[in-house]
Amino acid sequence: MPGLLRQLSGLGGCTQPIRLDGHRAEYDLNTRTGEIGNLLHRLDSANLPAGHLLVRCNNRRTTRCPACSEVYRRDTFHLITSGLRGGKGVPEQVATHPRVFATFTAPGFGPVHNRPTGPAGSVRRCRCGALHDQDDEVLGTALDPDTYDYEAAVLWNAHAGPLWRRFSTYLRREVAKRAGLSQREFREHARVSFAKVAEYQKRGAVHFHAVIRIDGPTGGDTPPPAWATAELLTDAIHAAATGARVDGPVIDGRAHAFAFGRQLDVRTIRGADFDSGQELTERAVAAYIAKYATKGAETATGALDRPLKFLAELAQLDISDHARRLVRTAWTLGARKDLEELRLRAWAHMLGFRGHFSTKSRRYSTTLGALRTARAEWRRAQALAATANVESEQHTTLVLAHWVYAGTGLTDAEAWLAETLTPAPGTEGEPTRG
Repeated sequence: MPGLLRQLSGLGGCTQPIRLDGHRAEYDLNTRTGEIGNLLHRLDSANLPAGHLLVRCNNRRTTRCPACSEVYRRDTFHLITSGLRGGKGVPEQVATHPRVFATFTAPGFGPVHNRPTGPAGSVRRCRCGALHDQDDEVLGTALDPDTYDYEAAVLWNAHAGPLWRRFSTYLRREVAKRAGLSQREFREHARVSFAKVAEYQKRGAVHFHAVIRIDGPTGGDTPPPAWATAELLTDAIHAAATGARVDGPVIDGRAHAFAFGRQLDVRTIRGADFDSGQELTERAVAAYIAKYATKGAETATGALDRPLKFLAELAQLDISDHARRLVRTAWTLGARKDLEELRLRAWAHMLGFRGHFSTKSRRYSTTLGALRTARAEWRRAQALAATANVESEQHTTLVLAHWVYAGTGLTDAEAWLAETLTPAPGTEGEPTRG
C-alpha cells in the first residue's frame, strides 16, 4: 500500500495516466573504452505496485484531466508572459516593443439568444423578449433553428485556421505599407510576432485572441524601428482583418467564402505596473489566454470533449439541441467526397475546427517544448542528487529501455487512493512568476 501511494503521488494528480508495460535498465559505461560495466538499477513494470509504469497523460483539456491541464495552462502563461516582459531566454527589452491584444470574431449565421448591454453596462432584453441570466443555458442557441445557417457555421470553424494564416500574411503587408517599405525591405527592418489562442463562443463559433508585437529584424532581441508604434500596428490589424478572405467549397450550387466578423477589438497592452479598470496589463493578457488554452468545444456543447465513433452516440449526450445540430451537420458534411480533406467527421466533436488551440510565431518567445524539457532536466538532476552516485569523468550511465502501451486510466481502487492524496505542489492557485 505505501508503495502504491508513492507511485500515485508521482502522477501529480493526473486522473487519466498512461499505463506502460516494459523495463528500464541502467548500466555503468566507461566513456574512454566503451566497456559496459555493472548493472546499476533495473525497473520492471511487473514489479511496480500498480503492475504498470504510470506516466502523466499531459492532456490540455480541463474536462479530461484537471491536473495536467493546469500544468499546460501555467506553461502557456509563462510562454505568453515571456513574450511580453522577457524571461525564459527572451530579453527584458521586449517589454518596450509595440504590442496589442486583439480579438477576432466569427461572422453571423443567424440570430441567437443573447444578453445585449446598454449604457453603463446595463443588460437589455433579448430578441425573444426575455431578460436572460448570464448562466442561462439558452444563451448562444439559435432563435429559429430552421433558419440558422448550420452549414456555414461548421464550415467557418473548418476554415478559421487558414483564414488566420491569410490574415497574418496580410498583416505584414499592411505594416510594411504604412512604413513605406516593400515586403523585402520590411524583413530587413522589422518582424511581426504573435501568440494566439482559439475560443468557442456559446453559439459554437471559433474566434481568436492574440498578442501581436512588432520587433526588430531578428525578433525580440532587437529593438523595433522608430516608426513602429502601437497605433500603426492597430491600424494595420484593422486593414488586414478586413481584407483577409478564404474561399470555401461549393455545396449544392452555393459558394462559401469566409472572413472575420465585424466585431474586432484591438487594445494596447500596458506595462505590468499599469493597473486600472480601463487598461490591459501584461499579466491580465497572459492569464486570459492561458485560461482558454485548456478549453475546447465544451463552452458550446457542455460535455462533448472526445471524437464520436458513431452518430448514434449523439442521442446519449447531454448537450443542447443547438450543439447537437452543429455536430450532426459536421457529420453529414463529412460524408461528402469533395470535403474529405476537412475531416469533418473526425472533428465533429469540435464542431468542425481542427486547428491548434494555441499557436505562436517562431520568434515570439520560448516554446512549450523548451519549458517541458527544462522541467524534465530539473527533475532528472534532483533524482541523480538523491541517489548520490558520484561519477568520474570517464564514466556515465547507459540506459536501455523498452515500453509498450498497456492502457489508460486508474483502476477503481487506485482512483479511490488517489483521491486521498493531497494536491501536488503547484497544482492549485494562481500562476507563479518566473
